[in-house]
Amino acid sequence: MKANTLAELKALKRAMAERAAAEAIQREARRQAELKREREQRLFALAVGPVQALANPGRIEPRAVPVEPVPVQRQRDEASVMREALSDEFDIETLLHTDELLSYRCPGLGPEVVRKLREGSWSIQRQIDLHGLRTDEAREALGRFIRDAHQQGLRCVRVVHGKGLGSPGRTPVLKSRVLRWLVQKNEVMAFVQARPAEGGAGALVVLLRSG
Repeated sequence: MKANTLAELKALKRAMAERAAAEAIQREARRQAELKREREQRLFALAVGPVQALANPGRIEPRAVPVEPVPVQRQRDEASVMREALSDEFDIETLLHTDELLSYRCPGLGPEVVRKLREGSWSIQRQIDLHGLRTDEAREALGRFIRDAHQQGLRCVRVVHGKGLGSPGRTPVLKSRVLRWLVQKNEVMAFVQARPAEGGAGALVVLLRSG
């Protein structure tokens, strides 16, 4: 009994350390993105030099309808942060529960939550299908989907990753990576393999933290 307790404590400690490391990577990536933006602004100011407003020529300019700017650079920075934050090498073996079906719950969460999630007590509010995406595309799409769903107050979503039947050797490569990515997301409390009617081994039902 004592050995089991020590093993569980070691596993919990390692999970907490790995999560802390992932959070540190995210913070550093955001800091680097901010430094990059500041450098670009300074370079632009040096290149353009002092500016002076043009004299009013007296013309009446048509009133333009304001259009929301597309934050392209911010989207690129966020995508870069997501690539660096979600590691394909993250060790999840001690975090996954593999009885007759696969499941995960964050440290401190009781098995009752997983049981209810597996039974369908939570209504699926949204889903993302990662079929056909390359690894980098899938990583960014999943990270963005989880972040947006959490910000919108959603609690239960489905992630369709496929069964890998079309992959070389019929091995579900994307599935194993999706498991690693989800475990590293702070918004994720738990996930289970979907029921047959919801995608079975080709999908996961994910429980998000409340906002």
